[in-house]
Amino acid sequence: MAEVLLGDRAVGDGHACYVVGEIGINHNGDFDIARQLIDVAAAAGCDAVKFQKRTIDVVYSAEELAAPRENPFGTTNGDLKRGLEFGKEEYEEIDSHCREEGIAWMASCWDEGAVDFIERYSPPCYKIASASLTDDALLAYTRAKGRPIVLSTGMSTLAEIDHAVEVLGKEDLILLHTTSTYPAMYEELELAVIPELRKRYRVPVGYSGHETGVATSVAAVAMGACFVERHITLERSMWGSDQAASLGPSGLIRMIRDLRLVEIAMGTGEKRVFDSELPIIDKLRRVKGPVSL
Repeated sequence: MAEVLLGDRAVGDGHACYVVGEIGINHNGDFDIARQLIDVAAAAGCDAVKFQKRTIDVVYSAEELAAPRENPFGTTNGDLKRGLEFGKEEYEEIDSHCREEGIAWMASCWDEGAVDFIERYSPPCYKIASASLTDDALLAYTRAKGRPIVLSTGMSTLAEIDHAVEVLGKEDLILLHTTSTYPAMYEELELAVIPELRKRYRVPVGYSGHETGVATSVAAVAMGACFVERHITLERSMWGSDQAASLGPSGLIRMIRDLRLVEIAMGTGEKRVFDSELPIIDKLRRVKGPVSL
């Protein structure tokens, strides 16, 4: 299985799971909230945080933007989308603060202009959202930047994933298994797909979780996920569509603690007798067989 280098971190079999705190739009258009979330992710032990970048008038039609929608920024869907979108000033602050905290950052780019915008910051990779998996032009444009690609596969068939992988190529590619509902129901997580994706594509495979708890994200690591992404929030009761499917500070800390324990417990795959077991053999076994250490 090939490994992918994200900055100075290798992702793949034999390496510690790469953990991303997805800030997304949970900053609610407020850089101070974004800064606090970066601090939470760094303190919890995340390798990176992730944002979302859109060129509003390209991603959404005029009709969508004009649609009525009461929100903290106004009365239309356009007011909401523009209110949540960070610009150059905020991303300069994000880049600076992440450097101060020693944590990488990246973004899901929903259009070609957004890719060009983020490229100025030399991200370790580009994340392609599940919603963009069938956008061949965006896939090819993003790949042309020459950086590793992390592709989420929610709401996608195997045939659609096959085609996206054909467009992107397998070099420096990480696939993320995910279910694109917020929050996702446990009976629809289908974690058993993770080893199937590993076998089918022979590239590093991770997990992007939208469930409410942490156990299944930890279980994903035991099933071969080498990259885990979870939405994070300061408080799940905050306003916003993604908050309920996010982890608060304590949940994020618990998830990273537990997945690191699982990584240790997975071991080498070699069945052996440990030195610590030898006194137990002497104490409990009536008949001692041959022991090879």
